[in-house]
Amino acid sequence: MRAVVYRGVNDLRLETVPVPRLGSGELLVKVAVCGVCPTDIKKIQYGTVPPPRIFGHETAGVIAKLGAGASARGWKIGDRVALHHHVPCLDCHFCRHRAFAQCATYKRTGITAGFEPAGGGYAEYVRVMPFVLPGVVKIPAKNSFAEGAMLEPVNTVLKAVRRLSLLRGDVVLVAGQGPIGLMFTRLLQLAGARVIATDLLAPRLKLAKKFGAQWTLIAQGRAALPRRQAAEHRRPASTLNSQPSTLNRFSSLIRRLTRGHGLDAAVLAVPSDDVVQQALQWTRGAGQVLLFSHTKRGARLTVDPATICVDEKDLLGSYSSDFTLQDEVARLVFSRRLDVRPLISHQFPLAQTAAAVALAAHPTPDSLKVLVRADVEC
Repeated sequence: MRAVVYRGVNDLRLETVPVPRLGSGELLVKVAVCGVCPTDIKKIQYGTVPPPRIFGHETAGVIAKLGAGASARGWKIGDRVALHHHVPCLDCHFCRHRAFAQCATYKRTGITAGFEPAGGGYAEYVRVMPFVLPGVVKIPAKNSFAEGAMLEPVNTVLKAVRRLSLLRGDVVLVAGQGPIGLMFTRLLQLAGARVIATDLLAPRLKLAKKFGAQWTLIAQGRAALPRRQAAEHRRPASTLNSQPSTLNRFSSLIRRLTRGHGLDAAVLAVPSDDVVQQALQWTRGAGQVLLFSHTKRGARLTVDPATICVDEKDLLGSYSSDFTLQDEVARLVFSRRLDVRPLISHQFPLAQTAAAVALAAHPTPDSLKVLVRADVEC
């Protein structure tokens, strides 16, 4: 079969490799589509894991073959399925604390197309191991493979939303309206929050309104402006940059939108340390600031500890998915209460996986979620 093999930093090669051989209880899935995830981008660009590997874990496809005993679990050849490459043990110390991403079993990757298991979705076939079979979801006939491939990223966002202690009507800032930020905007709106969405790009803010944002603000140049005014400004700039005029303007807007109370919560879907500090200032006492994109280790952040202690503000993190939410995620996506289709901007054939990764790593004004597809119609 064809597969895109990681051979070193920024070195992805289309190669011919053996179709995975099945063991007892395993599934062989013909890949239809696989999303490009920032986690894989980081590994490819920074070489954080040794080659060779076949990446790609936001995968959907068709069951092509069953290992011995797999049919007894209810699977059959031809089933259209969305895959989940990490499933926790549900019994260890971390699982009992619902910190599933810290579970040793969860950290094992249970889907491979060859070499060290790494998801395998950038290939024509993947082998699904028994311990992750509880995470496999059947895709309804009315839904596309592309929707199935979006279950895993939606799961990570719903997990993060559930970490927030929100009341209906609370005001939440979502910084960044890429695919992840837009998912946050919609899920928070479904949870009853009033969302302030921010981004550099006016087109993304237009989509944020469709996803449920009550207000949209753009940080651009020397001022943070409501979206209507921002249409006149085209020059790109750093998100919520730290120039005093920018911060004063943005702070004034937030005070006005919250009637002087401040935010009840802020979600950072951008890895900006400056925005962390600003969000803590804009959040009122007993509020929460949630970090979702700060995955690069080694950075240092200066925080006034009295903000946490005296003001009782929470600084939280959320990483990866929650297996126990999988059924709820499937209902949200397949019912299209969270319609992920507008998030998918580009689909590349398997042979152009390197280009897909490059676009996802360096998004353009018209790019959102990038998928890699095999020969099956998406």
